[in-house]
Amino acid sequence: MPAAVPPGPNYMAEPYYQDKQATLYLGDALTVLAALPDACVNCIVTSPPYWGLRDYGQPGQYGLEDSPLAYVETMRVVFAQARRVLAGDGTLWLNLGDTYANRANAAASKSFRADSAAVMPARVNATAIAPRKGLLMVPERVAMALSDDGWILRNKIVWHKPNAMPQSVTDRLSGRYEHVFLFAKSPRYHFDLDAIREPAVTAPGRTWAQRKAAGEPGRHGLAGQAALGRGGFSAAAAGRNPGDVWAMSTRPYPEAHFATFPIDLPLRCITAGTRPGDVVLDPFSGSGTTGAAARILGRRYLGIELNPTYHDLAITRLAKACAGPRNETLHELVRNETPGPAGPVRNETRCQAPRCDNPIPKARTGRPRRFCSPACRARAHRAGAVLTHIR
Repeated sequence: MPAAVPPGPNYMAEPYYQDKQATLYLGDALTVLAALPDACVNCIVTSPPYWGLRDYGQPGQYGLEDSPLAYVETMRVVFAQARRVLAGDGTLWLNLGDTYANRANAAASKSFRADSAAVMPARVNATAIAPRKGLLMVPERVAMALSDDGWILRNKIVWHKPNAMPQSVTDRLSGRYEHVFLFAKSPRYHFDLDAIREPAVTAPGRTWAQRKAAGEPGRHGLAGQAALGRGGFSAAAAGRNPGDVWAMSTRPYPEAHFATFPIDLPLRCITAGTRPGDVVLDPFSGSGTTGAAARILGRRYLGIELNPTYHDLAITRLAKACAGPRNETLHELVRNETPGPAGPVRNETRCQAPRCDNPIPKARTGRPRRFCSPACRARAHRAGAVLTHIR
């Protein structure tokens, strides 16, 4: 069967798994990337292990370096290889979380998980980088290192989590977001904004040409009042730009891997950063969320993972994902509620809109419903509460 990526002279001969659309390799991300040919993937969507937050119980794992600076250097080296294998017009979408400086005064937590992963590894003294309790700014440090290494940082996206886990802290605010950095390899790159536009929520206005034909000034003037009160501008026909704050709820994953991002996130990144048939890479594949999104959108996938247990989870998810090109826009794809293998995120007889738990009236057609009213559906879409799951 054809591989998702054409083989190179040092390409690994035995994938862990391979079908017509996906190839999974087992091993260290840097080692596998170094063996891939140049410019063989079109887009990278990934979330590496965060520094000091998880111990996956796997020798050679990332995220347990002796210091945040060592972690930053590791990420720089890994993504230097990722940049080599990325096509000239490709993009990198990098999700990273942060942590705080602590003294090394706690051992790793005992694990009761099937994959032996400890929720909290042994603490590393990071007070040489920041004062005790200080935010380490690890995502920003990685972003700056990659930028210094040749990547072009285009966006620092805020992934807002409406249902973020509560935190027991009493001397600061709870964290409710993570960063997603959009990097480009070159100044001219593929980015399909129209494919991820959201429905406009403002009343229709007028274009520049329509305002000019009406004899209205082209600019607001020195006082900023010349064009006021004469009607707003029209939104783009395809909808509004989704902006750099994405509200996407986290989803519980019933299997062993516990650091998954919602499929909504790679769906949007892949839609904007690729064309149908392109190759999407995730060098930290985990349970295969990026791969499932790629398959749903009709893209090919290459995943790299150190833990064979997670690859087994990914194979199951890939098998359940709906393969092939889609005719829907991203917003329509999101709107078509397709329950996943673990069932709906919440009780399916209750409204799925944020801040609403009303009972859902039974549909006359018998088709499953997710919202109690059109108003709740519209509010959920505006908030980015994407409800697409893996089939």
